[in-house]
Amino acid sequence: MTKDTLQALKHELSIKAKNGINFMVAASIVWLIIAYVWTLPYSAYNKSILTFMVGGVMLPLAWLFSKIMKTAWTVKGNALEPLGLWLNFAQLFYFPFLVFMLLKMPEHFVMTYAIITGAHFFPYAWFYDVKAYAVMAGVIAIGAMLLSLNLEPENTWLIAACMSGALAVLAVWLYFSYKKRALA
Repeated sequence: MTKDTLQALKHELSIKAKNGINFMVAASIVWLIIAYVWTLPYSAYNKSILTFMVGGVMLPLAWLFSKIMKTAWTVKGNALEPLGLWLNFAQLFYFPFLVFMLLKMPEHFVMTYAIITGAHFFPYAWFYDVKAYAVMAGVIAIGAMLLSLNLEPENTWLIAACMSGALAVLAVWLYFSYKKRALA
């Protein structure tokens, strides 16, 4: 495979999937719900369990937004297309950290979840050839840690709220990147 062929495959994915914007919009909504969960008067453990449950609506929401935004869920015939799924599955191997946090330090669960979620965006910068993913991966991961270090436990919901905001910013950035590429 030549470099030009690789670039053409990445370009096709970027255009047809619109840089994965449907996933970012869905994730922004999910994290807004998670922020609400962390305002509830439950234990950190119970809020962590609810957070896992809320995360379960991510894929159905992303699918719904793919229909609304007319983004391709899959790009048949593109040799790189399966890589997107593998990159997403990679974050599952970090879930033992989440389970550890759930069982040992549930008050830091939402921070850990935000770091894992944000950091897993980094390879998508290469996949879609969009720097926004790389930048926001760092902003989210470092931002979640810094917030957690500086917030009182009752304000942990702000980590999820900031995550939702960061994902909204990423969605807008991805949209403009898509439009620029589509018009070129």
